[in-house]
Amino acid sequence: MDAVIAGNGGCGICTPKETGSCIVAEKFGIPSVIVTAPGFDEEARYTARNNGVPVMRVAVYPGAFATHTEEQLIQNTREVTWPQIVTALTTPITQDEYVTAEATQGITDDVFHGTLDEIHAHFKAMGWSDGMPFFPPIYEKVQAYLDYTDHAWNETIAVLPGANRATTTWHVAVNACMAGCKPEYMPILIAMTKAMGGGIFRRTLQSTHAWVPYSWINGPVARQLGISSGQGEINAEANTSLSRFLALALMNLAGYYIGQNRMGTFGYLQPWCLVEDEEACRRVGWQTWNEQQGLDINNNTVTLLSALMWGNNMAPSTIDPERVMQLMAWDISERCQFALGSGKQFTNRVILMTEPVANILKDGYPSISQLEDVLIDASRRSAYERAFANYYANAGGRKDGGEHTFNQYLSHIISTEGGEDTTTPVWYDTQAETITTVPTMERGATAFLITGDASRNKVQTMPGGGFSTVSIDLPAAWDSLMTAKGYPALSDMYLMSTPDDDGGGNTTINSARNQTNAGRPVRSEYYNMQGQRNPYRRGAYIRRDTYSNGSSQSQKQIGR
Repeated sequence: MDAVIAGNGGCGICTPKETGSCIVAEKFGIPSVIVTAPGFDEEARYTARNNGVPVMRVAVYPGAFATHTEEQLIQNTREVTWPQIVTALTTPITQDEYVTAEATQGITDDVFHGTLDEIHAHFKAMGWSDGMPFFPPIYEKVQAYLDYTDHAWNETIAVLPGANRATTTWHVAVNACMAGCKPEYMPILIAMTKAMGGGIFRRTLQSTHAWVPYSWINGPVARQLGISSGQGEINAEANTSLSRFLALALMNLAGYYIGQNRMGTFGYLQPWCLVEDEEACRRVGWQTWNEQQGLDINNNTVTLLSALMWGNNMAPSTIDPERVMQLMAWDISERCQFALGSGKQFTNRVILMTEPVANILKDGYPSISQLEDVLIDASRRSAYERAFANYYANAGGRKDGGEHTFNQYLSHIISTEGGEDTTTPVWYDTQAETITTVPTMERGATAFLITGDASRNKVQTMPGGGFSTVSIDLPAAWDSLMTAKGYPALSDMYLMSTPDDDGGGNTTINSARNQTNAGRPVRSEYYNMQGQRNPYRRGAYIRRDTYSNGSSQSQKQIGR
């Protein structure tokens, strides 16, 4: 092999993947060049530098190639891009192209002296801040954060891509100070830093679609420290400072920079921080996130993930649990990866709901597992809609005008994505009893959190990236440190052990409800008269109830 030409680098995730081909070639001593769109050339060079190739040759194609005609593609490639490729592969790398600067200061040394305005300007110029005000990380202030961890100041907490930086306890403390976090938040921030290394979390961060990273916290330490799970929670002081830390940590610890390797087309929202209302989970009788992961309810954890949207919540105005479920299924089927559900068929989602909504749902679905089962069955969309979106708005590039017509592509979607004739979803405005649908939700990819204003009936579906959950390790002296600060005892924040996942329970708080629900089915399934699934209860249908002892019962009913 004489050379490697890789492409195309036209999005925040595709560019580092294609750069990877060139990195491997260069390490084998094979000249390479990556073809990118304008603006993504610097991301390619940055990715190469962070992976041991100090100089990466790049050829830039002019414009958004997915929007160009065949004639434009050929002309631009021949006249603009090909000459760059030839030059890149035939011109020796000069010494001046190599970056030779080396850091000479220790991480605890002073880096600048000046007024507050001068400090802000210097940090911005050095790429250490996003230009927003921050608290200068004075040595004495940073030192205070070390009192709230048993990690040594120079201990490596994580090695974080994309810059592959060895992040120490001191680095975490500096960014905590800049963000305005209280020193006692240090155990949470260390856990956040570890969670940032999770591949399923960070894989979306560079995308042009602008996944926004955020977090939620579980366990008694959140209640002890007064981190909000109630009305307006992401704007509460504690939550805001934790969110600010994540924004700074993305830059200073992991090496993600807007316009360099975070390539959101319209930019990014600021991160946010939520807390699951575990006391509300207990009142409802559902498991918390921790318990669903096999942890104890009183474990302290932080979860990092990302979202493609924020807001746009739905307010159920019915006390019928099945109708609320159907509304959620409708919302889920439309809140997919990328607008119109044009990307991958399945995606991770977080479904936020307030306690009043959970109280309605629990009467029909005694556990989150049961709710997830019926939502998977009900959250289907027209195969035609899915194919139309994926054919004409495919993030991977154009499909129209290619080798397959739309009708051929529709057949492909039906055959590869589980398309089948089902009862028409109840929200479709049509008299057709059945249509061809595809599923939009798969087991284990959705988190259900009770949180937010307990006086409101709200549900919010947020598609996004995967979950990275890490335990929060408290220092040995935590209790005495908290007492000195005037916080309540951590043990006073503990909650009783979990209800069973089938909606039963083994705690006093749930015993009365268990007596009431002893005769409830643990699963209900719906079929039309031809034996096809009918989760929407349209027309005549068969309801099949399965009980905890394994028995089942079927009966004919008439729906909408």
